[in-house]
Amino acid sequence: MKEITAAFTNENPGVNVMLEAAGSVECARKITELKKPCDIMASADYTIIDKLLIPKFADWNIRFASNEMAIVFTEKSRRSNEINQDNWYRIMLDQNIQIGRADPNSDPCGYRAVLVSKLAEKYYKKSTLADQLLIKNKNNIRPKETDLIALLETGNVDYIFLYRSVAEQHHLSYILLPDEINLKNPTYFTLYQSVSVEINGKTPTEKITQKGEPMVYGITIPKEAPNKLVATAFLKFLLTQDKGMEIMELLGQPSVVPSATESYDRLPEELKPFASETKK
Repeated sequence: MKEITAAFTNENPGVNVMLEAAGSVECARKITELKKPCDIMASADYTIIDKLLIPKFADWNIRFASNEMAIVFTEKSRRSNEINQDNWYRIMLDQNIQIGRADPNSDPCGYRAVLVSKLAEKYYKKSTLADQLLIKNKNNIRPKETDLIALLETGNVDYIFLYRSVAEQHHLSYILLPDEINLKNPTYFTLYQSVSVEINGKTPTEKITQKGEPMVYGITIPKEAPNKLVATAFLKFLLTQDKGMEIMELLGQPSVVPSATESYDRLPEELKPFASETKK
């Protein structure tokens, strides 16, 4: 988003874009609970917009990017010379190894770490693997995935559950996981749906059951956005193949053909050419 913002303001020098990063669930709550002014809400999980913002706070949702979960580390990480796609979970369970993950109630990366652990349990046929992984790293939970990078780079943790794109953008080493685990491949939609985790909902007492599914990002302009005209121009830039989408691809963030969820008819007319109508 920093790179896309820089390119957008280069084309529109009179615009000042203020970025505010947080976990996607937390961002949604800033709109729904704190009533914080917001022109664009981008989520690392498009379903957060569907579940927490639509219909009261937003009318529509455009899916625009994908990703995958990976095991991320540095050369300082203990046993980093041994870890591979086959033994990663055994090394992470070593009593001398510290692992970290994001908070499931704040950040999709956090609940995706839980889902990945549960899928790994199925894939490797290890009946208690998920519980072992999740209990082991409970002291290294942080509000969002980028908070974990500091712990990793200082050596306070050895491995973290993180998006492949973030690892590439920060020049970190990573292990790719099998498609049956990494939440990347739409072919495994049914398998991903077989695991779930409960996270906080719209109110402090409400719970949402978050099922696994292929990783897709979403973006919207809230109903009460104070600068809808400029926000729309930004989204057009973001969704243009040789502009925003190209920047994302170059930084390891795979784009998808932009498509609206069950909200295409509610898209502003000027955005419809930038998104196709696609059902879940």
